[in-house]
Amino acid sequence: MFSFAQLTTLLSQRENQILSVTKAPERLYEPIRYMLSLGGKKIRPALVLMSCNLFSDEVEPAVDPALGIEIFHNFTLMHDDLMDRSDMRRGKPTIHKKWNDNTAILSGDAMLILAYQYVSSCKPEILSEVLNLFSTTAREVCEGQQFDMDFETRDRVTEEEYLEMIRLKTAVLLGCALKTGAFAGNADPLDARYLYDFGINIGLAFQLKDDLLDVYGDASVFGKNIGGDIVCNKKTFLLIKALEHADSRQKDVLNHWISLPAFDRDEKVRQVTEIYNQLNIKDIGEEKAVFYYKNAMDCLEKVSVEHARKQELILLAGNLMNRQF
Repeated sequence: MFSFAQLTTLLSQRENQILSVTKAPERLYEPIRYMLSLGGKKIRPALVLMSCNLFSDEVEPAVDPALGIEIFHNFTLMHDDLMDRSDMRRGKPTIHKKWNDNTAILSGDAMLILAYQYVSSCKPEILSEVLNLFSTTAREVCEGQQFDMDFETRDRVTEEEYLEMIRLKTAVLLGCALKTGAFAGNADPLDARYLYDFGINIGLAFQLKDDLLDVYGDASVFGKNIGGDIVCNKKTFLLIKALEHADSRQKDVLNHWISLPAFDRDEKVRQVTEIYNQLNIKDIGEEKAVFYYKNAMDCLEKVSVEHARKQELILLAGNLMNRQF
């Protein structure tokens, strides 16, 4: 069995081979190399290989599809940054800031095509299943992004709507990664489904943890300013539950800050966080994240391989739940 560290090292080596290739026109491919060179946790491609490794000691058949999923993930980040007008990604200027909007659009489109090329470089006998899964997932991620954009202009979003949005925007790609790896490892279809469900639930827990870290994390560890979601009035799980549980005074405070066009950033974060604290929103968020984490563990338990082979996935899931960044 390979460890998470061994698999991410393998993925980095193969990714470096992609980055070392020089193609023309340079202005199309340089931003792609730049985006991929920014790093990241490589959770999604690692999940492809870890899932494959549950059923096979040979992970090479899963490497190209794993790289394709990582390229796709970075494509979505490139376009997300453009739509959000974000200046920084992983501590470096975003593509549209370093180059321009048109470059971010076109190079992002090229990344999507490259992603399909790598994902389709799988064993012929699983090609149809892999491509159908990947295409469905890609469409669902777009649906999730549109829901997220729609929520920006809505006064209220329900808990159920928010959870569906993060399932589409975040969780389905984790499920896709795990199920793709299961296909590559010749897993039983039922085991592949259990791994997909494991990915969905750990993805929901992952995003809920992100919501919590944005308010309660340590900025020096989290890697960005605390309270960004509050400043942008993002309809996170925390805000949704706060509006649900608040009394009339607390709702007035929240609505005041949500509607205020100009404000002191630190004061807004402080006052909204104080309402969260009064309502024990942190505990509610942590309880929901743990709920999905436990669901994920239940799904993984059903996969019909010996428990010892699941240890790396169990460890990774625990690390994602306990992370501070």
